[in-house]
Amino acid sequence: MSDQAQPQENVEAPDGVESHEFSAEVGRLLDLVVHALYSDREIFLRELVANAADATDRRRFEALTDAAAALPEGAKIRIDPDKATRLLTISDDGTGMSRAELAQNLGTIARSGTRVFGQTLAQAKPEDRPSLIGQFGVGFYAAFMVAEKVEVTSRRIGETEAWRWSSEGGGKFTLAPATRETPGTDIVLHIKPDADEFLEPYRLESIVRKWADHITWPITIQRDGQEVAANEGTALWRKPRSEITEEQLTEFYQHLGHAFDKPWATLHWHAEGTLEFTAMLFIPSMRPFEPVESVRESRVRLHVRRMFITDEAELLPAWLRFVQGIVDTEDLPLNVSREMLQATPVLARIRKAVTNRVITELRNRAKDTESFAGFWGNFGPTLKEGLWEDAEHRNELAALSRFSSTHNSETTTLPEYVGRMKPEQDAIYYLIGESQESLSSSPQLEGFKARGIEVLLLSDPVDAFWPDRLSRFEEKPLRSVTQGLADLSKHAAETAPEADAADITALLPALKEALGEEIAEARSTDRLVQSAVVLAASQSGPDLQMQRLMRRSGQKLPTSAPVLEINPHHALIRSLAARLARGEAIDEAARTLFDLARVQDGELPRDPAAFARRVSASLVATLSLPAQDI
Repeated sequence: MSDQAQPQENVEAPDGVESHEFSAEVGRLLDLVVHALYSDREIFLRELVANAADATDRRRFEALTDAAAALPEGAKIRIDPDKATRLLTISDDGTGMSRAELAQNLGTIARSGTRVFGQTLAQAKPEDRPSLIGQFGVGFYAAFMVAEKVEVTSRRIGETEAWRWSSEGGGKFTLAPATRETPGTDIVLHIKPDADEFLEPYRLESIVRKWADHITWPITIQRDGQEVAANEGTALWRKPRSEITEEQLTEFYQHLGHAFDKPWATLHWHAEGTLEFTAMLFIPSMRPFEPVESVRESRVRLHVRRMFITDEAELLPAWLRFVQGIVDTEDLPLNVSREMLQATPVLARIRKAVTNRVITELRNRAKDTESFAGFWGNFGPTLKEGLWEDAEHRNELAALSRFSSTHNSETTTLPEYVGRMKPEQDAIYYLIGESQESLSSSPQLEGFKARGIEVLLLSDPVDAFWPDRLSRFEEKPLRSVTQGLADLSKHAAETAPEADAADITALLPALKEALGEEIAEARSTDRLVQSAVVLAASQSGPDLQMQRLMRRSGQKLPTSAPVLEINPHHALIRSLAARLARGEAIDEAARTLFDLARVQDGELPRDPAAFARRVSASLVATLSLPAQDI
């Protein structure tokens, strides 16, 4: 099954009710969500109220350019518990949803990673499960923790038809025509027998005040036949920092990001002068499961004089998209359009100021090595995207970045690497691969390890790209060890080779002749110790890992054959040179040697079947076995 679980083909009943059925795996996942979070069921209301507020925000913004989308007077979010019918209704005046949007937004459970989420939740300790819900973004489906059945009736602004989505949480749902006098959404929960507390107005009010008190839209609860205000609607970010408790900050962060962790860092300041704005930003302490990977734009919310405008203003660069929060300014009109947002210099100056403030915070927090290591494990790969795409902040990010290296098991920084460089070392060396394990054992490192020269080990996908852009750090060039020609001759090896070097004067052109255009050239190298052969990129060509990534992504690269480097001290090379000196053919051995170099670098042999036959034949000869026994 694909990561996104799609409903199977629907069946339409005579009365127009469409029945959809999810796969068995999605049904099991929903069962886990419903039953694994018993002790924290109140979060369902936070999720539903936050969704209602978002829909109302979107409608108010659409109304700025479309008068037909105008909100009704007194727009609010209404919560109506009915003990007699055991129904709890949450209503809003937001954008509403069409039939297609209901099927897409509510008919697809857990937008990605359903298998991973199900396995993780099933294995997690009870106290860790609430955090997982926030991490994997289950959201709306938390309603099934307290409801036997959920019905969503919605009418999209600009449409006359309404539709009802209905499910009992068993992996199936239905869609049917419905009626609603005005645009908006009603969510009706059929409360379970053991969830009576969520039909009590006072209990509901306490949950709203805990989780949603900062929502600026009025939230009311029906109590004794009257609508009672349940939230203050205070813009927390507008208060002085001295008047805000850590608990309030955490609750606001969790509301804003639908999160369950505590923020790793909180930034709250008011800028005055040529620009006037207030910002409250949060850096999470946990890595979200999906959003950082699937959405590259920053989702920091832009407000104008407390009113939400959009979360698509890209107030931070993409490499800081994990930062959440609000920027509220006095310097833009309330009816600012998307076109104006793209063109106004005011927003450009706000972006610059906010970005610089976040970088300063990261620089200060990097002084706490242990704490910063946790942050880097969560968001380091995202931050390194800035090394590739942001020339203005590239050097600052380079100094902040952490890397694995051959120095020890701890991560290192570029300034620390430069401080450890040998006096005669003129470059910062790095090796790119798919995992730390494969990098640590790569033959590419042998000569560097033998001479005590440190090499950075880079295994994140973005690592294949940014070194070319950074190019130098503290006047030291960055150089991939796979590009060969690293001048190791001036560095004495800590141990001498076990055998004398073979005379390979004739072997090098013979290897080139046997392999033809498969290689650019064959040459001797002093950067191998235990291995016989290794591939290197041409000095002017892209790194080998970059070439592999581009090929796998379907992008065409100019033809750039690798260089075949051989170790003249290795027994295999000495034997091959001796065979050539006796006048024996080496074509088959040359192809095997080339394929061995490819396998060492994580590539398949050029012709796996032929490679297997050559290896089998070699084993026959080595073991002196009859060919029919192999």
